[in-house]
Amino acid sequence: MRLKSVQRVVGFLIATASLMMLPPAAVSWWYHDGTIELFLLSAAILVVVGLSIFLPVRHASRDLRLRDGFLIVVGCWLALALVGALPFLLLEAPRISYVDALFESMSGLTTTGATVMTNIEALPRSVLYYRQQLQWLGGMGIIVLAVAILPMLRVGGMQLYRAETPGPLKDSKLTPRITETAKALWLIYLGITVLCALAYWLGGMTLFDAVGHAFSTVAIGGFSTHDASIGYFDNPTIEAIAVIFMVIAGMNFALHFSAWRKASAQPYFIDPELRAYALLLAGLVVIAGFALFLNGTYPTLGQALRYGGFQVVSAMTTTGYATTEFHLWTGFVPILMMCVAFIGGCAGSTAGGMKVIRVILLYRQAVREIRRLIHPHAVVPIKIGGQKTSSTIMDAVWGFFFLYIATFALMTVLLNATGIDPVTAFSAAAACITNLGPGLAEVGANYAELNSSAKLILGFAMLAGRLEIYTLLVILTPTFWRD
Repeated sequence: MRLKSVQRVVGFLIATASLMMLPPAAVSWWYHDGTIELFLLSAAILVVVGLSIFLPVRHASRDLRLRDGFLIVVGCWLALALVGALPFLLLEAPRISYVDALFESMSGLTTTGATVMTNIEALPRSVLYYRQQLQWLGGMGIIVLAVAILPMLRVGGMQLYRAETPGPLKDSKLTPRITETAKALWLIYLGITVLCALAYWLGGMTLFDAVGHAFSTVAIGGFSTHDASIGYFDNPTIEAIAVIFMVIAGMNFALHFSAWRKASAQPYFIDPELRAYALLLAGLVVIAGFALFLNGTYPTLGQALRYGGFQVVSAMTTTGYATTEFHLWTGFVPILMMCVAFIGGCAGSTAGGMKVIRVILLYRQAVREIRRLIHPHAVVPIKIGGQKTSSTIMDAVWGFFFLYIATFALMTVLLNATGIDPVTAFSAAAACITNLGPGLAEVGANYAELNSSAKLILGFAMLAGRLEIYTLLVILTPTFWRD
């Protein structure tokens, strides 16, 4: 284990993270909201802390192994969540504890969208912007961004990319060089964000709201500059724009890259995961819409499809936007939203959840086992897109599924043990491990009323979900630390 090399990279990234305090400082200067000193002080603290970690080991070995990559990923996410809490902690009004500040920072960076803030609209513009920016930076992954910076330190990046990139097929690269892959991902990410902001602006949002909501939409984060989220605007056009870009952000970014490079939409039509993703969304929208209409939640089918459809897309992409207080709906639809979040978006997207490709593989494995009961000697391969899926991938998927559900169950039990009622514990654990954000019961609107222990547990759940369980749990095993 090259701990000094790991320390070197983490320290450099913390110092570099001071730059993320400059845009909100500029926003504060523009709007004269009196918080510019807060962000400049936070930037100074990050520089001092980062350099104090980096300088003692600046000449350390620069060769990384896979296990070093895992440690860097977890170390960077934890460190950036810890220091990213500074602006919330230093804010004079409202005054919040460090646990609450850490919860908000972790929620932003992991694109969960769960918040402990109430009366959001009263926050300074710079703090509102900072919350949205946190999600945007976390959306594609700060480590993937760092891969483009690490060559300056002469540190290999493939180990970090494999540890950070969501999905079971992590060895496929868009370009031959990992640095170029990271740059391609970020250029696509930036381009979609610009288009989303422009669409929101033309749809009726102010420029500030358009940029802020574009950040959280493309990051699939869910933070909003208003307490009522997208429901504040009560605008079908804005809701339609949000749905379109949530769906786009929930797709594999490798498909966006292939379509752009080939100047053709063909990659979208031949991808089996995208077809399943689209069919699931369409089917669930219909189910939710008709359920809300039939149980009398909305007087017309059109309204039921509008509100139910929006929440289905928001839940399955794990964005967490809301156009209404869906946790107050009667019937099974609120529980359906929680279950849908476990599916999540496509692998290689900014979405949370287990990912559609894993759900497909688990389903086909289950079908194969049923067929084997009928025909014990039959050889039934599992295929995706006409290609046989290797046993290695299937083993990884089943292992992931077990760890995901086991972690969720453990988080639920621990939350219940802190004194939270079972429904709140279940939905909070589900909303955080899937990176959805809003839950049911006490966490339907926000997480402000939870105790500090519960917030720390949920912070772990957010990070585990964002790093897809393996990356976080692997460093907790004794084997990882043996040479």
